[in-house]
Amino acid sequence: MTGHRENSHDWPLLILGVLIALLGLALVIGGAWLMTLGGSWYYLLAGIGLLIAGVQLARGKVSGAWWFAAVFIGTLLWAAWESGLDYWRWIPRAGLIVVLAIFVALLLPRLSDNDGSRIFSRSVSWSLAGALMLVFIGVFALAFVPPEITGAGWQAARATPGVTDATPARSDADDAFIQPAVAPVDTDWPAYGRSNGARRYSPLSDINPGNVANLEKVWTYRTGDIPEKLWGAETTPLKVDDTLYLCSATNILIALDAATGEEIWRHEVKIPEKNIPYTAACRSVAYYEFPPLETPGEGVAGVTALGVPQPCSPRIIEGTLDGRLIAVDALTGERCENFGDNGEVDITRDMGEVLPGMVSITSPPIIVRGVIVTGHQVLDGQRRWAPSGVIQGFDAMTGERVWAWDMMHPEWKNGPPPGETFARGTPNMWTIASADEELGFVYLPMGNSAVDYWSSLRRPPENEYSTSLLAIDVTTGEPAWHFQTVHKDVWDYDLGSTGSLIDFPTDDGPVPAIVLSSKQGDLYVLNRRTGEPLTGVEERPVPQGGVEPDERAPTQPFSLYHTLAKRNLTEKDMWGLTPLDQLWCRIQFQRASYEGIYTPPTAGQHWIQYPGYNGGSDWGGIAIDPERGVIVANYNDMPNHNELVPRERAEELGWAPRSEARGDPGGAEGAGDPQAGTPYAIDVNAGWRLDFTGLLCKEPPYGGIRVIDLASGETIWDRPFGTARANGPFGIPSHLPIIMGTPNNGGPVVTASGLIFIAAATDNLIRAIDLKTGEKVWDDVLPAGGQATPMTYSVDGRQYLVIMAGGHHFMETPPGDYVIAYALPE
Repeated sequence: MTGHRENSHDWPLLILGVLIALLGLALVIGGAWLMTLGGSWYYLLAGIGLLIAGVQLARGKVSGAWWFAAVFIGTLLWAAWESGLDYWRWIPRAGLIVVLAIFVALLLPRLSDNDGSRIFSRSVSWSLAGALMLVFIGVFALAFVPPEITGAGWQAARATPGVTDATPARSDADDAFIQPAVAPVDTDWPAYGRSNGARRYSPLSDINPGNVANLEKVWTYRTGDIPEKLWGAETTPLKVDDTLYLCSATNILIALDAATGEEIWRHEVKIPEKNIPYTAACRSVAYYEFPPLETPGEGVAGVTALGVPQPCSPRIIEGTLDGRLIAVDALTGERCENFGDNGEVDITRDMGEVLPGMVSITSPPIIVRGVIVTGHQVLDGQRRWAPSGVIQGFDAMTGERVWAWDMMHPEWKNGPPPGETFARGTPNMWTIASADEELGFVYLPMGNSAVDYWSSLRRPPENEYSTSLLAIDVTTGEPAWHFQTVHKDVWDYDLGSTGSLIDFPTDDGPVPAIVLSSKQGDLYVLNRRTGEPLTGVEERPVPQGGVEPDERAPTQPFSLYHTLAKRNLTEKDMWGLTPLDQLWCRIQFQRASYEGIYTPPTAGQHWIQYPGYNGGSDWGGIAIDPERGVIVANYNDMPNHNELVPRERAEELGWAPRSEARGDPGGAEGAGDPQAGTPYAIDVNAGWRLDFTGLLCKEPPYGGIRVIDLASGETIWDRPFGTARANGPFGIPSHLPIIMGTPNNGGPVVTASGLIFIAAATDNLIRAIDLKTGEKVWDDVLPAGGQATPMTYSVDGRQYLVIMAGGHHFMETPPGDYVIAYALPE
């Protein structure tokens, strides 16, 4: 019996030893590969140590514990050297080794030396395991400690003299003639950014840092519109007088009672599923009213009076996913028969062939001096000669096109001559515009030419206007100026953020300005009359080479005012839950082409784009508090891992334009886009995620929020933004309120009381943040993703906060159709 027990296997030791040996073997193989690429030596050495430790542990030898202890101590020293006090860096470096150490400690009494004697007692084993368990629990608990809010801190003096609101003053005499979107009354939110100046600042202060914790949900409205695929409503309602106006994901127009959420009217707009582009998004609508007509007065004086309302005034103008402008009566929801053809205008007229889904209006049109100005989204990555990105202006009353600006044919003032079409493939304007009614300028953040990652076929005007802020004079339809933020863009750094209008302090007094944020992270302050920078912009040398070396611009413009971009990535920034996935990310990093921002695209080798195409700052944009003189900016902090794929290989993979492709559209933008008409397709790993776990290769945080001094461009505070509660490996929500900074889409709102309201993150929360401290002072769980910008207004003296919870397929947040209102208890 004794001999039988001595020769039998100790199964716990055998299992643990085999697992540690397999881990060691994987680290040896991967570590050797990494070293040949010039990477860290740690993984190879640790792998050798763990391989020996695992074999010896499986044999029941105490030397296995000593080998493991050597790797354990070495790992902690190496982690301290690479990570310092950066919490998230310690997770993949030390987390698994500590867990394994607990099991090794528990099995110590089973180990023997060469003469068969036992060295460790049960009490030593349990004490050591207990100590390691306490270390593990303590380190895990640190994840729940709110991260430090960095920056210079708030100072009362930061309310900068000379920074003024660009909103024109209203008077009683002007009320009939100034549009609500130009100069809103305090209680309203009549434009996407509250005004055409797009500051997203509300003068309301009833909800404040002292009472915001008492906010409660007061009503919920459901649109009934949840697309099965490609969901992402992104809707911000408007509020004028006592009514909310909004659009659903697929363009149903809805009016609600602003106090109760009860439906007033509903206008169905039929959008065929095939016309849904990358996302079924309708970010907002436009509100416009006409002055009453003059009528002859009676009596001796014979004065005239204003009193006869014009037909269908006020009206709601919506752009649709299939490329139409639709006008309805704001009071009834009925079509405006005097607008276009029975209340609608087809913006694709004169564009030539437009396949379903290729031309869509996902952002609200803007109305300046009675002219509806609209760009449109052209579906990315499909064809080099996609439909035109022409900018068009339409009469707000009749729907008649009054001008069109085609950058290839500026001489065509109102469309092409017979037999011609607008130039194909030109940069488009898909996002939200802003405007200066007094100047008559509309400010258009321009995108890129059709297909983002190949530039050799672009024509000079495309290179001139792409990825630029363009000011068009609405009276003529001609450019007044443009300012380019990226030269010959092959990184999909098209401008997604709205420019915000402000009067900016200079030594010569306040200057009408526009503040623009960008995907690469830079913020610019420009004279909105001329486009000249009011703060420093510097041309710096950037990496060269790639597949089109002759096309790469030798320099790119960098803002000296402020940037949301972080330092360049290094191998140490690679992440994972375990050493194995971190090792694979390190190998990918060393194999990729990466020379910092603007690393040129490559084929046959991945290249790293950092920041990725989701920002920095994307369509969510910024908010500006003109009273305190600060900018509020949420941002993303993730790389993309990209590769150009030769045409022959792309065809083998079945990557074809949507009208020809096999299977359903979907997935991340750029993940297998064909770029037909060029030598290469593009494969984008957005966020640089691992196939197996779905985790990102860069360490957290992946998103943040920052407050910036408007006059100086200095950071006041900065913090990670978003928790892990709805995120986790393998797509399994962790349900943990750990602030790690998540990807985010959607913008902030700031109020006179000093509150920031924002959803946007992938944790499905809407939150209030104290503007001065950066501390979260309230939040609520939304029933779907909050990838939309909230808004706030007042009715009968009660302030409301409203958010659209529609989710987003790209952000992998759950779909919904909820319009939710919060208020303080009555």
